[in-house]
Amino acid sequence: MSTGSTIEFLLKRDRVVVISGVALVVIAAAAYIVAGVGMNASALTMTRMAVEMPEMTMQQASWSADYALLVFLMWWVMMVAMMLPSAAPVVLIHAAIGRKQRLADKPLAATTWFAAGYLSVWAGFSLIATALQWGLESLSVVGGMMDIASPSIAGVVLLAAGLYQLTPLKAACLRHCQHPLSFVIHKWRAGNLGAFRMGLEHGGYCLGCCWFLMALLFVGGIMNLIWIGAIAIYVGLEKFAAGHRWLTVTSGALLMTAGLYLLGNQVA
Repeated sequence: MSTGSTIEFLLKRDRVVVISGVALVVIAAAAYIVAGVGMNASALTMTRMAVEMPEMTMQQASWSADYALLVFLMWWVMMVAMMLPSAAPVVLIHAAIGRKQRLADKPLAATTWFAAGYLSVWAGFSLIATALQWGLESLSVVGGMMDIASPSIAGVVLLAAGLYQLTPLKAACLRHCQHPLSFVIHKWRAGNLGAFRMGLEHGGYCLGCCWFLMALLFVGGIMNLIWIGAIAIYVGLEKFAAGHRWLTVTSGALLMTAGLYLLGNQVA
């Protein structure tokens, strides 16, 4: 087998390994969410209640160290399931470029460190979301169904999320997410530590792009599978829609319209 054929074979093998790894992690995360992440009610139950009995209220859970850890895991696993699929292209590109540079059959350790760096950013976000959820529940802003109980506050969150979609910061972060090849080439760092730092940086751009979209989980219900799926699908579409600014602008306009509608109903 020629050198070129060998490299091509190794690159194909890398794609299979990376895609399989990402798929297994996402499937495991999704299964954990559906099972209820250790909560008293599964996500399926919470979703059915939200659809069939939208006015129903549940008693809030008592916060403890164990419960806070469960909530943190809920958020982090949810971020893994929602964000890792749209990050698969940059992970694949990192593996491919790493293989080309080495020109030899070596483990994908650096790419694993890259993915770990990326997911560490979302672990940090999940920690903040856990603290925010605790604070909002303490103030009775978020109820036992894990959503914002006040239509006015929900309207403000929707309006703010829509406005953020139109900001230069959102556009700059999204641009990095939409062009993974450019990011990997210009931000390349050698070694496992370098790969981890690259993952952190790319995760930071994704966080800047999507954090307000994730905050919408407080509006539709943190354990509402329909809401989770809708946001995850939109995030994927937005990241693969390079050159289609209209999608972000349209979503921003729709979010603002929904927010103003809720606020208007409260005034009326």
